[in-house]
Amino acid sequence: MRAQAAVRREAVSTWPGWPARWAMWGSARARWIAYALGCELLAVVATVTALVTGFGGPVRPVWFAVLVALGVAQAEMSRRIERLRRWMSGQTHINVTSVWYLAGVVLLPPAWVALLAVVLYTHLWVRVWRQVRTRPAHRFVASTAWAMLSCFAASSVLAVLGLHGMPLQTARGLFALCLAAAVFELVNVGVVAAGIYLYTSQRSAADLVGTWEDNAFELATLCLGGLAALALVEQPVLVVFVVAPLLLLHRYLLLKQQLQVAAVTDEKTGLLNTAGWHESAVREHSRAQRRGAAGDFAVLMIDLDHFKRINDTYGHLTGDDVLAAVAVAISGSVRQGDTVGRFGGEEFVVLLPGIGRADVLAIAERVRVAVGELNVVISTGTGTVRVSGLSVSIGVARHPDAGPTLDDVLRTADAALYRAKEAGRNRVAV
Repeated sequence: MRAQAAVRREAVSTWPGWPARWAMWGSARARWIAYALGCELLAVVATVTALVTGFGGPVRPVWFAVLVALGVAQAEMSRRIERLRRWMSGQTHINVTSVWYLAGVVLLPPAWVALLAVVLYTHLWVRVWRQVRTRPAHRFVASTAWAMLSCFAASSVLAVLGLHGMPLQTARGLFALCLAAAVFELVNVGVVAAGIYLYTSQRSAADLVGTWEDNAFELATLCLGGLAALALVEQPVLVVFVVAPLLLLHRYLLLKQQLQVAAVTDEKTGLLNTAGWHESAVREHSRAQRRGAAGDFAVLMIDLDHFKRINDTYGHLTGDDVLAAVAVAISGSVRQGDTVGRFGGEEFVVLLPGIGRADVLAIAERVRVAVGELNVVISTGTGTVRVSGLSVSIGVARHPDAGPTLDDVLRTADAALYRAKEAGRNRVAV
């Protein structure tokens, strides 16, 4: 089951609270809010209407109870893994709830499988996601509505075609299972991709629908969902054999994400390393070329002044702590959506997409002031070290003013940085 994940850094509470206080009113685009509220209203109206009219036929409460129990048990067993994966997620996050949703689509009427999505998502929120900063309440509610719509659509297709209750070991039952999986996946991909686009304006396929590996993982969970449905119908005790590979698959995804994050992360500051930052910059440059005049971006090249003195005076371990503090100051001074990286040594770099000339200089100055105000207190084995009076020199370059290629922009920013240092340091140069 895919959902919108960490698309922006947001400071939010860990409990939804009153909707009027949700972070979306200050951070989300108006069109995303309208889209999310529309999906939520549609999901509620469709579910209530189907419950009242009995659309899809009678429910077997035992199937609903069994699927809830299995979904909750599996989520509890992989709670820590899911929380870590949420912290590291990109635009699209794939979780394993599709296993139980697809089984529910085959075994339950549309309204009841939508209610199954509500129960399992609510449990995940309470036990996992509300403790994750990048999973605020408004995106949880929207993702729940998208899950409900995906489940409702797939189950409704089976109900309309009279395929509910078909023996799954027959050709007609196998067709019903494949059809349900296809409808579920297509609807889910569509509603989530639209939500991500409206929230971020990202256009790349990887951002909107996930990578090939993400989709292969989703396909694997749907296959396990089909096996779970078959086991529940034919021999319920066999469903326990679905849980073990599901947990292993979930753990594999975590390990893969950890390796991917480690490959592009600077271990001393937690920022992107040179390779990770450059990959982000290449993607932004490609987007800028597609957008034309609307695709301007800028680069800040930042050098911590006289860093060698800190290492010589206090030692390299203290120097590493100072670098980490400077990284936090820079990250806190730029906009949400800007990309901060470490280029090695005491040099940092910031990518600022979609920005005008005046705003670039304002952000660069904000970074310079923030670093100058740092008072880094470090506890050592022999006492406390206090480092203050820090300063940075910053070179600014903007695309396309600095040239048509990314290398042109980086060289121009680097040249501006050297002019700032030659002019006396602790200043911004363009």
